[in-house]
Amino acid sequence: MSSDVIQFLQQRRSVVTKKMLPVAPTDSDLEQIISCGLRVPDHSNVQPWKLIVIKDDARKKFDEEVILKAAEASSSETLSDTVKQLESQRMQRSGVVIAVLCSFVIPHKIPVWEQQLSAGAVCSHLLIAAQSLDYAAQWITEWPAYNPDVISALGGDPTSDRIAGFIHIGKKQSQPDERKRPIHDEKVSYWQQS
Repeated sequence: MSSDVIQFLQQRRSVVTKKMLPVAPTDSDLEQIISCGLRVPDHSNVQPWKLIVIKDDARKKFDEEVILKAAEASSSETLSDTVKQLESQRMQRSGVVIAVLCSFVIPHKIPVWEQQLSAGAVCSHLLIAAQSLDYAAQWITEWPAYNPDVISALGGDPTSDRIAGFIHIGKKQSQPDERKRPIHDEKVSYWQQS
């Protein structure tokens, strides 16, 4: 069993949203994915994150009422029809989107940096869990992750909260191609006392 996990992690590959079909995981698979996402390293059990699931018709509503309006409000000129179409379909590129909102607990003995790392671990666990169930999945941010109106719409406080990522989950159109990976000897060294 452990060798299967290692083999999976060594071959894990994200599928970009433009190459996934907007087919949502089953409810039971989605609950398993979320359960894995919540089981992350979290010093002192701070739990500085919230997961907001955007699925079914809520994807279209979120696109039209939040994403498109935020894009229009933040632009100094009228959006082209092409951009309007893109923004009004952003969350519908996949079957379900899990937004990971990082709400820092301040003051706390656990530094903000470690709370950020924990939120990143949630994103990574969600991604790996979805991919282990053979779904297409991608962890992305793009401009909506930094937009105060989008943060507010997800229940966050734009003056303090951050979106760690949007985890898009769908169905693979095809197996993803391998991409260039880090070269071990360029990234790994072993410290030795002199």
